[in-house]
Amino acid sequence: MALNAKTITNQELFYGHKACPGCGAALAIRLALKVLGERAIVVIPPNCMSTVGYIYPHMPVFVNSVIPPFAGTAAVMSGILAGAEAQGLKNYHVVGFAGDGGTADIGLQALSGMIDRNDRAIFICYDNEAYMNTGVQKSSLTPYGMKTTNTPAGKRIHGSQTSKKRMFEIVAAHGIPYAATASVGYPEDFLAKVEKAMNTDGTSYIHVMAPCPTGWGTESDVTVDIGKEAVDCGLWYLAEYEGGEFRLNRDPKEFSSAEAYLKAQSRFSALDENDFARVLQERDEAWARMRRDWKK
Repeated sequence: MALNAKTITNQELFYGHKACPGCGAALAIRLALKVLGERAIVVIPPNCMSTVGYIYPHMPVFVNSVIPPFAGTAAVMSGILAGAEAQGLKNYHVVGFAGDGGTADIGLQALSGMIDRNDRAIFICYDNEAYMNTGVQKSSLTPYGMKTTNTPAGKRIHGSQTSKKRMFEIVAAHGIPYAATASVGYPEDFLAKVEKAMNTDGTSYIHVMAPCPTGWGTESDVTVDIGKEAVDCGLWYLAEYEGGEFRLNRDPKEFSSAEAYLKAQSRFSALDENDFARVLQERDEAWARMRRDWKK
């Protein structure tokens, strides 16, 4: 059955947290746990979500969960699987929720090892494009031109000078059974991919775009709209990797304005016409490659 607003459960398993208003990461976890249910075992490394989810006595994560070392999310997930098997547990799902830094930087080695072992677990990267919990520092998933505390925008250099690491393709290069990209701006697509990951025999990975009003410089009530616009303007994409093949889930015939998307966020306020031109060129080159090499 297709999961949508009418068919998804009303049960809340991540509720009453103290995240910033409009937090995209909190929304991603809330939606994922609605699919995975009460038998989920959650692993969240030191990040915004563990900060707002495990401050005793305020514990808004209503399933079994643990905070691992920052670099060890996937390793601890593997350990939980081994322990659960030793205890004879049945009908459970081990899921990790790590930010972009905890996935593509600090947690990459452990994630690579878990995929290599093909442990039956779900790793979800909520990508808000910087280390938000420690004050908005650059990660390898920070886009070109974003102002962070360690890539400040000046007269000559207008923020981050590197582009996002192609993390989805790096994970796919491991030969993982299932990987996908998603966005909180397209929640039904995300729900369907979590359900597919839940039923995958082996390791699965979902990379979900999760806007951060605090770090992105947007109003708290536009998170879903910004997440949708990231896809519609072509600066993010919805895709899957399964059976050794890439597949685009959405291929817009015409992109909305990427410049308008960037200008709506204060983190990109220093960009000039040359910067916008670079962003558009990189977007168009990426889409030309995906349209050529991936299925639709």
